[in-house]
Amino acid sequence: MPKISVIIPAFNEEKYIRYPLDGLKRQSFRDFETIVVDGGSKDRTRNIAKRYARVIIEKKPGIGRARNAGARAAGGDILVFLDSDTKPSKGLLKAYSSAFSDGFIAATGPIYPLEKTSVGISLGYKLVSRVVVKLSIAIGIPTIIGSNFAILRSAFESVHGFNPNLMTYEDWDLSSRIKGHGKVKFINEAYVYASIRRVAAWGIAKYFAYHLGNALRYMFTKKAKSDYGYVR
Repeated sequence: MPKISVIIPAFNEEKYIRYPLDGLKRQSFRDFETIVVDGGSKDRTRNIAKRYARVIIEKKPGIGRARNAGARAAGGDILVFLDSDTKPSKGLLKAYSSAFSDGFIAATGPIYPLEKTSVGISLGYKLVSRVVVKLSIAIGIPTIIGSNFAILRSAFESVHGFNPNLMTYEDWDLSSRIKGHGKVKFINEAYVYASIRRVAAWGIAKYFAYHLGNALRYMFTKKAKSDYGYVR
């Protein structure tokens, strides 16, 4: 069985799905499998993904539900979650493969913009994915971003995976439920590049307002917005 299972949820992502799959082909670490969980795409997403990965279907809505389906089909002891518009660095899986010792059960790393963008947006990505996430881990309330993280299968199963009823902030919810099961590590070398298409489509102000409001809603009610919408 592979040491690592990489799980990528996708829905109508023919324009982007090659980014994670091509990036995985170039990994220096080779003991892994790739699983794409397709949400019933109407474009060529499945056909493209089948050239690179095992594809399973999960038509019920929710990215958490899709990730859970991928985890159930996985054979690895380490589960790595990426998004369908995310390009992994060449050393991503090597970094994650050696992260789990001395009580660590999960790991994450930086997220940088995939496309060329403004200095402000680049700094925003660094602030959130490096400073905020590192700080959250340091103070014992880890906030893992779902587009780049790894977790031991045993820890994932012990908390019953993602909450399938959350359409957004399913990653924050999982973070809050694993914190009592072991330590979380931040690895600078485990970085990815993620598309800024939503920021480009919405604008910085709307994007920031949405996530700030959603974060506060989740913090106080443990519920999150369900109207994230698709940006293709």
